[in-house]
Amino acid sequence: MTTALPLAADPSLCCAPVLQAPLAADEAGTLAAALKVLADPARLRLLSLIAAAPDATACNCDLVEPLGLSQPTVSHHLKVLTEAGFLHREKRAQWAYYRVVPERLAQLRAALDPAALAPA
Repeated sequence: MTTALPLAADPSLCCAPVLQAPLAADEAGTLAAALKVLADPARLRLLSLIAAAPDATACNCDLVEPLGLSQPTVSHHLKVLTEAGFLHREKRAQWAYYRVVPERLAQLRAALDPAALAPA
């Protein structure tokens, strides 16, 4: 089972930028766990499908066919992404709707590319 990863309000708080200073053991573990969650083609496709959906929200019922996987498999991947903080889940009647948590992706971007935090 995947354990929830910390989600800081400030994207820079996840981990020190990898290219600016050596990572502490706990920071490396946190970053590796987040990257492991994303290191699955089905999960990356789910993030992409949800982000590209109207209103950037998608029902789990609409994600099975485009992914070409069984409903239980899609539900498993959605659960892993949600527990890791990459998706927000909202229950509406019998359906679950998902949206991407941009702050979580910003944390990874900041850890891998310190320039991502620089003002535009």
